[in-house]
Amino acid sequence: MRPKLFNIIGHLAGWLLFFSLIIGFLARSPKGESFNWAAIVSAPFLIFSFVYLFLFYFNKNVLFPFLYLKKKFLLYVVVVLFLFVVVYLIRPFDRLVAMSPPPERLPMTEQRLEPPGKPHSPIRFDISSLILFVTVWSLSTAIPILHQWRLTEKRALEAETERANAELSFLKAQINPHFLFNTLNNLYSLAMTKSDLTAEGIMKLSGIMRYVTDEVKYDFVPLDSEISCMKDYIDLQRIRLGGKMNIDLQVKGDTSNKKIAPLLLMTFVENAFKYGISSHEPSAITIKLLTEEQTITFYCANRNFKFSSNIERSGIGIANARQRLLHLYHNRHFLDIDDKGEIFTVHLTLQA
Repeated sequence: MRPKLFNIIGHLAGWLLFFSLIIGFLARSPKGESFNWAAIVSAPFLIFSFVYLFLFYFNKNVLFPFLYLKKKFLLYVVVVLFLFVVVYLIRPFDRLVAMSPPPERLPMTEQRLEPPGKPHSPIRFDISSLILFVTVWSLSTAIPILHQWRLTEKRALEAETERANAELSFLKAQINPHFLFNTLNNLYSLAMTKSDLTAEGIMKLSGIMRYVTDEVKYDFVPLDSEISCMKDYIDLQRIRLGGKMNIDLQVKGDTSNKKIAPLLLMTFVENAFKYGISSHEPSAITIKLLTEEQTITFYCANRNFKFSSNIERSGIGIANARQRLLHLYHNRHFLDIDDKGEIFTVHLTLQA
């Protein structure tokens, strides 16, 4: 309702300015006589108003949408030329100017004698009416063009948003089974060894599954939920690995009232456990999370073991995380991954 009201007000203001300029011109007679305001309701003024109002709205609401936008360009040009000729013949502005009081006639002694046979009233070429025609027609064409441009831009933005949402949903669908599959493999290892910690591991998995099934469907979840899931996953890994590796987890800052994309940090934590441990060499994983008023900073470091199978599989989770960051934290994140040395590090900063 409000945009329509603004549109009506804009049209009224534009026509008020247009006719004010015309009346101001007419009010200046050659000798400065007062303008006859009754002339506003005279036939020439009404004809003038009707002609240009008709041209504006006929082009804007009929010709442009039904001929030009339908690519009937030849018919559109023919109609424009026809109306141009009609305005030339009607001469609305010339008729309007004729309402102004005529200039005082000079005394007979001061009048110039015209040569015999020269016409006293040559045919006028009403260039002003044609200029006004071009001006009004241009404006009536520019407005729908601008409207079409905004509509096209809006549709493109909506299409891009729908594409991004569809891609994000696909990325989430990739995360859930991939994540749960690896966790179930860990529990399977415990069950095969008849470990007494299997029951505890199932409880940890239950907490993870509750988070994955209940909250992952949202674009953003409480940071505390992500941290809780991360701790359950780390505890599962501790149960599975026993004392074979050192895990250092540090969480600092106020994590309440903070939100984050679900399983975003878990992607890097899982990657560290998947490719940062070895049964032959000492392993250590360091995970740090610092929350401040405006930022969330995540750091993860692990040994960079060069397994041949990593070449194909290690990039899935990381590439997925990069895509989600582009969608959900566009221009609001910093991600630095260093995999060149002996230590694989991830440094991620998010604007909260």
